[in-house]
Amino acid sequence: MTLNTERLILRPFTMDDAPAAQRWCGNLENVRYMSFGPNTIEQTRDYINLAVGRAEVNPRREWDFVVTLRGTGEVIGSCGIAIDGSGEMAELGWVLHLDHHKKGYGTEFAAELIRFGFEDLKLHRIYALCAAVNYGSYRVMERNGMRREATYIKARRFRADEEWIDFAEYAILAEEWRK
Repeated sequence: MTLNTERLILRPFTMDDAPAAQRWCGNLENVRYMSFGPNTIEQTRDYINLAVGRAEVNPRREWDFVVTLRGTGEVIGSCGIAIDGSGEMAELGWVLHLDHHKKGYGTEFAAELIRFGFEDLKLHRIYALCAAVNYGSYRVMERNGMRREATYIKARRFRADEEWIDFAEYAILAEEWRK
């Protein structure tokens, strides 16, 4: 499955994406607030192999996409949506290479994932988590109508520096999105 926006194409991973993905997965500054990384190339290949495998599972519960620029095909990040056990809610996640921050790409692909979740998957609620200090991520959520529902104090330890940090949860309901 491929999703399209005005400036982006969200497509399934292939193993050929490993070198591009390593540019953000292996970069400490890029993954500072992620639960992974910085990755070795082998860890990045393992993740892509897992994503490719999930794409073949039926019924579908998780979608992992490579974010590419329309027109050039340049791989600039990845994003995904995963349905929880209830089948009525899903979590969004993403990582975008630092060179492409502050250009509106995150807001654009998150909007498409939300649309996909509510229109195509018929979800009731979509949520996303981020480090409470990660301004870029929480602004993407806010720009897409998501509201902060909770802040968890020193709830996650991130691999980059093993520091415990506060974590925020944002969400939006289908009825709110439709308004």
